[in-house]
Amino acid sequence: MAEYGQERPAGNEVPPEGGARPDEVSYTSLLDLPLSSDLDRIGEQLHALARAQSTLQELLQAVVNITSELELPTVLRRIVRTAMDLVGARYGAMGVLDAEGRLLDEFVPLGLSAKELAALQGVELPRGRGLLGHLIHHPEPLRVMDISRHPESAGLPPGHPPMRSLLGVAISVRGRIYGNLYLSERTDGRPFDRHDEGVIRALAGTAGVAIENARLYQQVRNSAVQFQRMLLPRLPDLRPFAAGAAYQPAGAPAAVGGDWYDALLLPDGACAAVIGDVVGHDLRAAADMSQLRNMLRALYYDQNLSPSTCLARLDRIIHAALGETPIATVLLARLEPADGTWRLRWSTAGHPPPLLLLPDGRVRYLFAEPGLPLGVAADLPRPDHCEAVPVDSTVVLYTDGLVETPGQALDRGLDALAATASRFAARPPDELCRALLDHLPGNGHDDKAVITLRTPPLTGYART
Repeated sequence: MAEYGQERPAGNEVPPEGGARPDEVSYTSLLDLPLSSDLDRIGEQLHALARAQSTLQELLQAVVNITSELELPTVLRRIVRTAMDLVGARYGAMGVLDAEGRLLDEFVPLGLSAKELAALQGVELPRGRGLLGHLIHHPEPLRVMDISRHPESAGLPPGHPPMRSLLGVAISVRGRIYGNLYLSERTDGRPFDRHDEGVIRALAGTAGVAIENARLYQQVRNSAVQFQRMLLPRLPDLRPFAAGAAYQPAGAPAAVGGDWYDALLLPDGACAAVIGDVVGHDLRAAADMSQLRNMLRALYYDQNLSPSTCLARLDRIIHAALGETPIATVLLARLEPADGTWRLRWSTAGHPPPLLLLPDGRVRYLFAEPGLPLGVAADLPRPDHCEAVPVDSTVVLYTDGLVETPGQALDRGLDALAATASRFAARPPDELCRALLDHLPGNGHDDKAVITLRTPPLTGYART
């Protein structure tokens, strides 16, 4: 029988005496040829190629998912979750460096169960010592099979779940180390390998771009919100009326909008209040809002015009003077003393109705013909409305962000606003406004504004 590695006789040569004839060569000897080891290597390479292809597809999808987010806290959590999914890690965390780049200023851990989190109550978040500090000062990828045996390991705090393996990769933004991505414990029990390291390094590059985009977006959004707030007036001294106002910008993707409020004591002794909403959620809407607010204030301040006349004139002006006529809903109201009580006169251009909080605890909307929004048809007449308002009543004017939610009936939002206003009616007007914004969150895609006026006693009130 031929031995492993022995050459087979060529051609028609007769084998040596006692040797096997060609047709009697053992099938077992064929399986022992070097070809079997080659097939094993090819199989391993095909398996590695398939794994690489699958990982590439997952990595491409991860890039899409991460870069689609703009809110920085969400981006950081998504980076950690994506890294955990890509390499099958049970635990993951993002450590954000402080301004000096020496210690961790923020730590975003994922993967801890409720029980594990409870066990860590009172334990300070990592600041960047031990192995975490090693990665801060030596920002090369770090793979450790046994954390406890590493010479720079500082150990785990009491209550911390056991962790044996670690994969750490630095994340840089514009050439500066922003933080580090940490992964621990593969769910299959195996240590992190070179393939895992390569995948996370690739992800780290994308993560740096996503973080930079989120930071730039946050800067622009903060600047836009500041611009919006600068356009909104601080309420002047409206005594003897008590007044309050509040504004809340929209969430992502919009950061500004066209909501506004205004209030002013008029030369005839009345108090005027305005609430408005220019269509749109961008800087253009905010700029249009500023123009409308200023023009309307000039119209109603010293001409003793009715609210409907002011809105009609404003509508004609914006049609004639502005290149692109903005669409806006507005409610202009004035409170004035009349016949031993306060009288509310108002006109609305497509805006939600005023909400009246009476001193006896009743709450009701002043439903009336709304009229068309500004910028639609300037020649159509606009109605005025009138309502007697007792002393110590509160008039609430608001924008639709407080009552409208996509997919829900408007009546539901109006009911919620009335119920919330009734609950906090006894608070000062400024606290009432803030409570309305805090307890009516909406869907975050629309800005909100609210202004409240509380009627004072008539005793000693003198018209000028």
